[in-house]
Amino acid sequence: MTIGIPKEIKNNESRVGMTPAGVFELTKRHHTVYVQTTAGEGSGFSNSDYENVGAIILDSMQQVYQSSDMIVKVKEPIEEEYNLIQPHQIVFTYFHFASSETLTLAMLKSKAICIAYETVEDEDGTLPLLTPMSEVAGRMAIQQGAKYLEKPIKGRGVLLGGVPGVPPGKVLVLGAGVVGIQAAKMAAGLGAHVTILDVNMKRLRYVNDVMPSHVVTEFSNEFNVRKHIQTHDLIVGGVLIKGAKAPKLITKDMLKIMRPGTVLVDVAVDQGGCMETTKVTTHENPTFIVDDIVHYGVANMPGAVPYTSTLALTNVTLPYVLKLADKGWKQACQDDKPLARGLNIVEGEVVYNEISEAFGWENTSVN
Repeated sequence: MTIGIPKEIKNNESRVGMTPAGVFELTKRHHTVYVQTTAGEGSGFSNSDYENVGAIILDSMQQVYQSSDMIVKVKEPIEEEYNLIQPHQIVFTYFHFASSETLTLAMLKSKAICIAYETVEDEDGTLPLLTPMSEVAGRMAIQQGAKYLEKPIKGRGVLLGGVPGVPPGKVLVLGAGVVGIQAAKMAAGLGAHVTILDVNMKRLRYVNDVMPSHVVTEFSNEFNVRKHIQTHDLIVGGVLIKGAKAPKLITKDMLKIMRPGTVLVDVAVDQGGCMETTKVTTHENPTFIVDDIVHYGVANMPGAVPYTSTLALTNVTLPYVLKLADKGWKQACQDDKPLARGLNIVEGEVVYNEISEAFGWENTSVN
């Protein structure tokens, strides 16, 4: 099979779909790998690093798409890429279709096979290809939140860890999944007081068992959310419903009961956000203010730490890339149920129900 690794062109996205180590595993199986020139530079990998493991460097994104049976990316294609995707071509990347009808329609029109990292699902319900980026994003949510609490950036002027004689800042984490636990771990490490909310008592028991005593758990409902947002300095949204839009746990009217300068970091932004006032921002312009509340809505947070993120991503995607390359998508998905759950759009038809439900569609195919 021919595999293409194009350069990511989303704003400030420096990750790359595969490391040289991953490419080496493909080329030693006699697959052909095309890498767009400088695609890996943002993650610390040069053209020669890829050439040394057998990749062929191509000058343009157009050449990579035209030459490849399968495209391996990090982020969803954006408008400039829509017309480059070919019928029957496999595109393996993060898609988050439920948050963009435009993208979904473009991929339906392309007649490609779209396999989404975020819906590959193990038998126990875990999402192995989403997990490492959720780990990065959860940890980064605290780094970024701590920074934007500073007064020059319109935050409350709170140091999360406090100092002797001054109490620490308070962090509210919505969701005790991978993002929430990593955020709580980082915030606790800084010395902040952390409250983590979830509707899953099994997750809350786990958090209670593994976290230090200054991380407290509480059942998530609107009453408790409204209570805590009045006293917490940093609020991290880490709620995920697989393949579907995130629920709105913080509504616009709630901003009025928060203290001015409170910071909201919505890690669920690429699934539509779990805060009503969330909108997608970029690393170039990461924040905006509504009702004196600082909002951070960068949809590709791990892109700011591309070396760490690219290695972590290739660690988990490579086994699936190898199966797709060795067997073709039909046989690979037949043999591997978790991978089959990653199928979102196949040759003009939506095959993942949550996408159709997100847009209220009944007919899910494009002729």
